[in-house]
Amino acid sequence: MRVYVAGPITARKHSRHPFIESLGNVGSGTRASIAILLSGHQPFCPFLDFTFFLQAEAGAVTEEMIKTYSIAWLEVCDAVVVLPGWEESRGTLAEMKRARELNIPIYHSVDAFVAGNGKHGQEA
Repeated sequence: MRVYVAGPITARKHSRHPFIESLGNVGSGTRASIAILLSGHQPFCPFLDFTFFLQAEAGAVTEEMIKTYSIAWLEVCDAVVVLPGWEESRGTLAEMKRARELNIPIYHSVDAFVAGNGKHGQEA
């Protein structure tokens, strides 16, 4: 199955260490994507999108472009796995809304997804 991994990337509004928190979020999302890959599925990992900003000329890639590209991938996924902290992430909330509109199952952890063997089901 194609699995979109969603969760916070940027730090919470009142984070004492926003850069460190953002790096931790990228690490969490990447590890979740690896776990999904190792379980036999194909993850889409938006936590690696920062590489577009690192490699492109300044201003060539915009946040809006990244959001559009991410939603386009979400729309062809078979499931969405949501990571902790999603409640405060505007991006994740928008992704979950779109998944619901398309009846794409949402799992609230990698374990819940793997335990369901990737079968389509209710939001878990």
